[in-house]
Amino acid sequence: MNIEFYDTTLRDGTQAENFNLSVDDKIKITKQLDKLGMDFIEGGWPGSNPQSVEYFEKMKGVELNHAHLSAFGATRHFQNPADKDPNLQALLAAETPAITIFGKSWDIHVHDALRIELADNLLIIEDSLAFLRPHVKHLIYDAEHFFDGFKNNREYCLATLGQAIKGGAETLALCDTNGGTLPHEIPPIIERVKQFLEEQGSTARIGIHPHNDSETAVANALLGVSLGCTQVQGTINGYGERCGNGNLTSIIPAVICKMGHEAEVGKHIDKLYSTSRLINELANLPHNRYQPYVGESAFAHKGGIHVSAVQRNPMTYEHIVPEKVGNIRRILISDQAGKSNVMHKAVKYGLNLKADDPAMAKIVHELKELENQGFQYEGAEASFELLMRRAMGIKTRFFTLEGFRVMNNKYRMDAASLTEATIRLSVDGQEEHTASLGDGPVNALDKSMRKALIRFYPRLAEMELIDYKVRVLSGQYGTGAKVRVLVDSRDAETQWSTVGVSFNIIEASWQALEDAVNYKLMKDTQEKE
Repeated sequence: MNIEFYDTTLRDGTQAENFNLSVDDKIKITKQLDKLGMDFIEGGWPGSNPQSVEYFEKMKGVELNHAHLSAFGATRHFQNPADKDPNLQALLAAETPAITIFGKSWDIHVHDALRIELADNLLIIEDSLAFLRPHVKHLIYDAEHFFDGFKNNREYCLATLGQAIKGGAETLALCDTNGGTLPHEIPPIIERVKQFLEEQGSTARIGIHPHNDSETAVANALLGVSLGCTQVQGTINGYGERCGNGNLTSIIPAVICKMGHEAEVGKHIDKLYSTSRLINELANLPHNRYQPYVGESAFAHKGGIHVSAVQRNPMTYEHIVPEKVGNIRRILISDQAGKSNVMHKAVKYGLNLKADDPAMAKIVHELKELENQGFQYEGAEASFELLMRRAMGIKTRFFTLEGFRVMNNKYRMDAASLTEATIRLSVDGQEEHTASLGDGPVNALDKSMRKALIRFYPRLAEMELIDYKVRVLSGQYGTGAKVRVLVDSRDAETQWSTVGVSFNIIEASWQALEDAVNYKLMKDTQEKE
């Protein structure tokens, strides 16, 4: 069975709290969703705000290879004839190959939201679709609150679908708008809808549009597909109002890889991971590392027994091949790790380390000691690689710290603090003594260190710090607690993470910064060799 995937990240997804996109961001996402093989991309509601109008205007100059761009709107206002309704006119002005409109399926909404009679609602559903039908290639009807409406008044709910069919809708998307429907309620409702369509002699496709307020949106979508729904509507990463929408990054691989259905997106499913991350980056939201399929932890292995088994046969602890969705397998280093984990890392880093090498015992011992102090290397692999290389006697330090001082001065309460860092370090016996001002102590220390090293290592100019995180490890000690600092850095080719731990936040930051710079210099040295 061929499944259509309909993405509404740009409309329904942007209703999520703290999820905001510019017009340019939306166009970038549209292009990426097209590369992924999405069948329909809902760009927004052109009659609702100027940004949506601008998006659709700019999209007229953008050619999509596969996806059909869809404008979204509501049935006409009861007081307006269809050809005079501003909302319907705005949909046509968007000039998209597809239009999706929603109408009321639940009699409570007809009475309390629209404040019209039930028969009047049936009329505006048919009128709206019939007006749009001659002007658009694909016409989709979203039956809002369908499952709640069915449970409250099934005959009327089905009648709304009948009017949509008469109006010319090619797809009827059944929406669980409140997200309260549980999986066991889905089958009898969809079976009745299929029976109704047969009675009507209709060939309209059935779609499903689940929300996640009961944490069942993905399950409901998959159940809908198993019952014959041939269109799934959802969002990348499950973004949406309240608790979100059906998460397409979980639904797509399940439908393609596990249920065996065909879809255009199945040809490009290896772009799923990068698509997920792109949308998070453009929305300036953190990646959910625990997300199935596309999370950083989705194929991460920590326990030594697990690692050993996965190295022999990945199927022992992985339900699909991670590369299938563009993800990778990760072997984590922790105090639970045995030699299997360390050996896996040695291969990854290109290190000639044998299981009986004395350095192996040294690495495992040092790892356990450091993690007992609060270090963690699961999110700081660059620091762990340096640890391994030091234990093996490979050069990992390209400069020696002689000392540093950080001063933070607050001269006036209505002015920003003045932060200065002074550092003394040496490279091959040559001492450098520099000072720099910065936006806070860590920035000042980072700038001062680079200033001291740049004449020895010019390529440090291309390195930048992109993220800085601090976590308190022992809250019972209040402001005297130990902290762990994670620093993310990158250059033109690579991104890496380092860690530091201390009771002093500046000291912990220095440790992470020192590892970050040494890792960069180590990489550059390897390239020369």
